[in-house]
Amino acid sequence: MDENRLGTYLKDRRGKLDPMAFGFPLSRRRTPGLRREEVAQRAGVSATWYTWLEQGRGGAPSAGVLERIAHALMLTDAEREHVFRLGLGRPPEVRYQAPEGVTPRLQRVLDSLELSPAIVKTLTWDVVAWNRAAAAVLTDYGKLPREQRNILRLIFCSPRARAAQQDWESVARFVVAAFRADTVRAGSSKEVDALVEDLSRLSPEFRRMWQDHDVRNYGEGTKYILHPTVGRLGMEYSAFSVDGRPDLGMVIYNPSTPEDAERIRSLIETYLSA
Repeated sequence: MDENRLGTYLKDRRGKLDPMAFGFPLSRRRTPGLRREEVAQRAGVSATWYTWLEQGRGGAPSAGVLERIAHALMLTDAEREHVFRLGLGRPPEVRYQAPEGVTPRLQRVLDSLELSPAIVKTLTWDVVAWNRAAAAVLTDYGKLPREQRNILRLIFCSPRARAAQQDWESVARFVVAAFRADTVRAGSSKEVDALVEDLSRLSPEFRRMWQDHDVRNYGEGTKYILHPTVGRLGMEYSAFSVDGRPDLGMVIYNPSTPEDAERIRSLIETYLSA
């Protein structure tokens, strides 16, 4: 069994790159791909150190160095994560990506959940995808301007969303604590900072809760909402990460009881006939 799995993988990736694409000459190369010193040059590390890394002699690299090597080797997100797991035993920090929606395939997954409201949110809790049940039961995100499709903005700035919470204070504290955990995964970003600054300005309650520094995982649980049409509605929720897009999370709400399922069905029928 190969004990130097990181070095073996880096050597393999290096050997699959075209030197000419990076401006390196093709002359006098005994093997395909980039040379070690060329990767080192692109990554901003010494050729000797990089050679030791491939040979398993240099000890564990830092996350910053692995990031530069991943960039030097033009690794995909999946390959970058693989390198971090080989080198450090953990995935890299999640990089913020601007909201761009989801793939048609993932949207079809959402749409297949007939009576289960489901959304996909970013690390800054912008809702970028939802199904018909979510539009009927939670919020018709399609009718909101893109910048307002944010769970925190709705909880703290929308009277309608506030009135729908059975215990607004508890829900708001949970949302802020879970959002804080996501901001750590996102790392420092101007998007996170701008959202926190704006919400702190718009809502003294958000500012107070943010300053408490509570952290929670979204996980799973039961959510109760007070719907103006059907009254109290119970739903069990579960949160999932989206494979290949660690910046996205999916939340699915299942009706807690058969009676809740019928209430959701009636709301969807009303939504479709509107």
